[in-house]
Amino acid sequence: MANVNKDTFGGILKNATITLILTVIFIIGLFIRSAKAQKDEMPSQQHENFDRNNFDNPTNMTNEWMPLNPGTRYIYEGTTLSDENEPLSHRVEIHVTDLTKEIDGINTVVAWDLDYSDEQLVEAELAFFAQDNDGNIWRMGEYPVEYEEGKVIAANCWISGIDSAIAGISMRGNPEIGSPSYSQGWGPGVGFTDRGQVYQFEPETCVPLDCYKHVLIIRETALSEPDAFQLKYWAKGVGNIRVGWGGGGEKTQEILELVEIQKLDPEALAEVRKKAKKLEEHAYGYSKDVYGKTSPLTFSGE
Repeated sequence: MANVNKDTFGGILKNATITLILTVIFIIGLFIRSAKAQKDEMPSQQHENFDRNNFDNPTNMTNEWMPLNPGTRYIYEGTTLSDENEPLSHRVEIHVTDLTKEIDGINTVVAWDLDYSDEQLVEAELAFFAQDNDGNIWRMGEYPVEYEEGKVIAANCWISGIDSAIAGISMRGNPEIGSPSYSQGWGPGVGFTDRGQVYQFEPETCVPLDCYKHVLIIRETALSEPDAFQLKYWAKGVGNIRVGWGGGGEKTQEILELVEIQKLDPEALAEVRKKAKKLEEHAYGYSKDVYGKTSPLTFSGE
């Protein structure tokens, strides 16, 4: 048997030790990535644990990522796809009204939204939000009406506490990278299964209105399109500034950017209030089994 000197043996032992260490690190890395992928792909529960006792002042919106100040209009412009997959001009107007509505025992702030494609109104919506004691903003329900050539073709309403629907989180009070995904609302009766997850923070994002630093990006998915997702960009003190998409789903291939924020004067706000109430009238007639079980919109000035 050949003799092996101490230096050679030591070198072999050192190389073997390094190889073993690198192999262990590689295996640990694979385990961590696999665990993270499972965490991202497999939500721990379908809906959030909604606690009515955790809402002492639900219409006082202090979450800086999603300020909902009554009398504010957000205007977004971009593109969406036609049924033939052709790009169409897209415009969305979000109005934070001075109305409130009780949903599932909680007083909520009411938003009235309008969605235009190719300059035609394709959707109008009432959406209801409340902030809990931890700063989370909850989506308590919505009444979206879809139009085609001026005629109503659908109104898939879900309201927390009715027909097995449960409120979901629109914005965390303290969004952090690596936190689990969360339900943005659970409306099994109409197939509303949206989920959100903190995706990343971007140093700066520019849209037509302005440039914003330390922008939060939320990735949103739904059971109906598991391979597609939306990316929503949020700026502190402003709210949603951009909407993008990824994956293979066609319904999510919309692009929107914030172009204007308006502070409505009393006359304009009164007109928004009137139109929101008009949409509620439609809701009571069209969705008697769900929306019809709720109390009417209220205005403190009346």
